[in-house]
This record gives sequence, C-alpha cells and structure tokens, in this order.
Amino acid sequence: MNLLSACSLAVLMALSSPASGEDLPTVQLSIKGHGLVAEVAATTPTRTVGLMHRFSLKPDHGMLFVFDAPQPLAFWMKNTFVPLSIAFIGADGRILNIDDMAPQTETTHPSRGLALYALEMKKGWFAQHSIVAGERVEGLEKAPSARD
Repeated sequence: MNLLSACSLAVLMALSSPASGEDLPTVQLSIKGHGLVAEVAATTPTRTVGLMHRFSLKPDHGMLFVFDAPQPLAFWMKNTFVPLSIAFIGADGRILNIDDMAPQTETTHPSRGLALYALEMKKGWFAQHSIVAGERVEGLEKAPSARD
C-alpha cells in the first residue's frame, strides 16, 4: 500500500468512526437558560474516543460523557484538535469544576470531586455564558445511561 492509499484509508476510517458523531445519540441540555446539544458518549469505546480527530464543533454543540457511577475523572486532549472547556458534573447535576484544555496535549484535567458526567464544549463556552461551578445542568435525565 502506498502512502497516499494509507492516508486515504486513515481519513475514511476516522470519518466512519463513532467519533464523527453520526452514530452517537444526542441530548438537549440547558444551563442557566442557555441551551446546547450534546452527543452522548455512554460506552467505553465512545468515551475513549470522545472528540478526538475532530476539527470543528457546531455552535452550542458538545459532548456529554456518561459514567456508570460517580468517580474521580480526568481528561486529556491527545489527538483532539478543537480547544475545549470541560465541566465535571456530579450525580446531583451540579457542575463541580470547569477547566480549559489546549489541543493535542497530554496534560490531565481532573474533576474536583466525584463526577458522574463530563461535558465538553468549545473553549470559552461556559465563560461566555457566565456559567460557573455550582450551576445545575438541566436535561441530564434524558441522556442514555452508561452501558459497557
């Protein structure tokens, strides 16, 4: 296989993966009256890939990571090209902490407490909407449960 064929194959595989968003369910959420649409990553494979290999996000769109139990979480940005902000969310639906993450880095960004969810949006989305730790995320009950 020549280099061009290998590159074409890699692009096709990336476009057809669940990370492209085509196969992931979505949920409409709201924080302080600000609506958003989140693709739901509720399985180990979809949580592992997350928003990797994407080069853009639509306005007010992101990804909700759903876990099977509240736990300490940590995320990084390896193979992720879009600058993101992440909100870690407890089982009660309240944001524990928000962190900005730089593309293509392996710096870990931990939750400050036991999180059941993590919500990634374009970098600065939470700040633009004056959303801070302690705010409640509405609509989480409509998201598919974690299934591994």
